[in-house]
Amino acid sequence: MNHNLYFDFIADKEKNTLTIKREFLADRQLIWDCYTKSELLDRWFAPKPLTTKTKSMDFREGGHWHYAMVEPNGTEYWGYTEYVKIKPIDYYTSLDAFSNAEAEINKDLPRAEWLVTFTDKGENALVETIVTYKSLSDLEQVIQMGMEQGMMATLEKLDELLLALKK
Repeated sequence: MNHNLYFDFIADKEKNTLTIKREFLADRQLIWDCYTKSELLDRWFAPKPLTTKTKSMDFREGGHWHYAMVEPNGTEYWGYTEYVKIKPIDYYTSLDAFSNAEAEINKDLPRAEWLVTFTDKGENALVETIVTYKSLSDLEQVIQMGMEQGMMATLEKLDELLLALKK
């Protein structure tokens, strides 16, 4: 499925960050919508074979997204994202955490700040995501949990959704 689209995943253990850069075969507005509307997020935001279901979403500064990644057997992995700053179709910042179905944050797992930036790259869009962790151990924990493979697989699902939306 790779159309020679730009992809980079960099772990910086001095800054406790992950930087994910990914190009998509779509314009910036459509990519923005895929990242900020629950009906679209539910169609791609989990690595195969998992699916995503949104419990609640309020995409605004001070708002949130409460969702679960669901295995085929029904096991749910809940997440809670708080939106901090939003500049439509350019970027947003958020705080991301593992949670339970009641949106109570799991303090035993790493929480991170996300900066997600959307730019034009010719007819395509480039998304750069910088994820900052409080400590090196938090960063290493999410790497061990399979963050790189999970992000690659998740973004491939976004490619598939974009193809479907363009038909």
